[in-house]
Amino acid sequence: MNSKTRSTQAVILAGGQGTRLGPITNTIPKPMVEFHGKPFLEYLVEVLRDQGFDRILLLLGYLPDKIQDYFGDGGDWGISIQYSVTPVEDETGRRIKLARKLLDPTFLLMYCDNYWPMDFDAMWRRFTDSRVSAQVTVYDNLDGYTRDNLRINPEGLVEAYDPSRQMSGLQGVDIGFLILNDTVVDLMSDENASFEHTVYPQLVAERQLGAYVTGHRYYSVGSHERLPETESFLARRPAVLLDRDGVLNKRMPRAKYVRSWEEWEWLPGAKEALRLYKEAGYRVILISNQPGIAFGDLTEDSLNAVHENVKSEVLEAGGEITAIYHCPHGWDEGCRCRKPRPGLLFQAQREHRLDLSRTFFLGDDERDGQAAAAAGCPWAQVTEGNSLLDLTHALLKGTLERSKERQWQNVS
Repeated sequence: MNSKTRSTQAVILAGGQGTRLGPITNTIPKPMVEFHGKPFLEYLVEVLRDQGFDRILLLLGYLPDKIQDYFGDGGDWGISIQYSVTPVEDETGRRIKLARKLLDPTFLLMYCDNYWPMDFDAMWRRFTDSRVSAQVTVYDNLDGYTRDNLRINPEGLVEAYDPSRQMSGLQGVDIGFLILNDTVVDLMSDENASFEHTVYPQLVAERQLGAYVTGHRYYSVGSHERLPETESFLARRPAVLLDRDGVLNKRMPRAKYVRSWEEWEWLPGAKEALRLYKEAGYRVILISNQPGIAFGDLTEDSLNAVHENVKSEVLEAGGEITAIYHCPHGWDEGCRCRKPRPGLLFQAQREHRLDLSRTFFLGDDERDGQAAAAAGCPWAQVTEGNSLLDLTHALLKGTLERSKERQWQNVS
């Protein structure tokens, strides 16, 4: 049974040579590649600190002094950093095995070359509820971003792991961010071997490898082709996600839809709010359910015509709408994009390289809050007494609070 006391130790594998990133890695280890004036590893340290970790153990091998000299004991980041240095030839399993005495009974294991904006409290709840020995974070890979290497059963357990990525029926990719009981390390032999290749099959066979699935893309320094996207993501250009009906315009009666520009009615202060976002350098992205298309009350062309007018008037008012995403499906079609499901938020995340953990979603309906929770977004609710303009002033001042955070935290 898993401990109910959440882990506060993170262990980061950072000992490889990073040959795929040569010649950059001829002089520095890959987690020290800089983005916007600081090394990639620093972003990992910061997210761990912000998620409530107080200790990090770095497992080093290649050019360890470059990392140790930069981070020291971690005091400058408000976190304690320890090191375990072993030969550069060591595989991941041996590095972990040699650090066995430094490990907490339960800890988070990460790769040094993947960044993902984790919600560790949500991960920990899943882990403790599942009563497994280990839980891996899995990118759903529905966009074909990389090649799948595992398959998950309906119970949320990894039922197949294939590092060769050749098996049929795979769906999802291991991105690390593993929660482990330290007893899992004892499954390793003393041979110099990969942790994943050795331990995963044993855990799968014993039904002890859980999966925490995310649709939020991860970002990497594992290869040259990933660097531009990671650079863009870590720039952290501000953005806000907005519902449409009831936020920008007056909501139509139930089961009625804005079918033409003549039926559009701006809510007071909405255009001013959009102007303020533009002036503050925010991208504004609309996320809207439009089931009227499925029911035949409007067409894609008529919806696009309305949105072209919306964008034109926003520009005239000094604002700008960066993108509009809509779900055209009916209530019972089971699509991934209809709120309260988070599909449209993840699509916007990928296409605009958003960090959803830092991007507010403002909406007027409980489904917006549920979609935000499922995507890991902070959410605030537009009401008659708390308009989009009111929330915008608070957001830009940095005083906007999440709405009903506890109510939505278990939505998946």
